[in-house]
Amino acid sequence: MISYTTVGSNDLKKSTAFYDAVFSEIGIGQLWAMDTFVGYGPSMDQPMFAVCKPHDGKAATVGNGTMIALACPNKEAVHKLYDKAIELGAQCEGPAGPRGESGFYCGYFRDPDGNKINAFAMVSPEA
Repeated sequence: MISYTTVGSNDLKKSTAFYDAVFSEIGIGQLWAMDTFVGYGPSMDQPMFAVCKPHDGKAATVGNGTMIALACPNKEAVHKLYDKAIELGAQCEGPAGPRGESGFYCGYFRDPDGNKINAFAMVSPEA
């Protein structure tokens, strides 16, 4: 159902370097790059995550209550993505680990522009 999501950036070069490194931890690279928009994903026929300069030319701001959740194949990938983001200066919004007893395993962080991102995997509750 979802084709792509975008988060705004006031420094696309810095954000692109951040997401290039973060997504490389789970084998994802750039699929589409323009002067104002860079999209990431496993292939063009799957949902894409993009970082962009706002089309209206105004400053990018963080949406209150807005969060993008990135699916990972397992809890090890959650840690790799989350740990790389923190290593690159992301702000922790909740360390990688289990949440509740449902098998929801995730880590929350804010990227260099303050956008809230969640790396998650559904795992066996015993894992």
